[in-house]
Amino acid sequence: MAITLVNPAGLPEIPAYRQVSIATGSKLVFIAGQVAWDAAGVTVGEGDLAAQVEQCYLNIGVALAEAGATFDDVAKMTVYVVDWTPDKLALFLEGVDRAATKLGVTPVPPGTLIGVAALDVPEHLVEVEATAVID
Repeated sequence: MAITLVNPAGLPEIPAYRQVSIATGSKLVFIAGQVAWDAAGVTVGEGDLAAQVEQCYLNIGVALAEAGATFDDVAKMTVYVVDWTPDKLALFLEGVDRAATKLGVTPVPPGTLIGVAALDVPEHLVEVEATAVID
């Protein structure tokens, strides 16, 4: 496996992800920001943050598979959430958990969550991008 995820002593341990990703592979995979579109380009879960997060993570899973990778190969994720406030964390984590259950994995690489004013279309509440490393 090209990625080792760790929580170093001296940094807070956060259950939703790991603080550090150590990559040793030779092939980089950059996945464009994924929104809550299904395969036909229809928005899933309009107005429902948890449903949209779930769809974004499922879309990341599809993109990883196309590259011959899995969530175990993800070195870092960046998440953009419209009008982010800390009270939305439970819905965000619910969506991640639902996707993890469907995918059979726990996507916990280091990540950054950024609040934004808007995304590509008004009905999109979240966008997720990922970088993976494979041998």
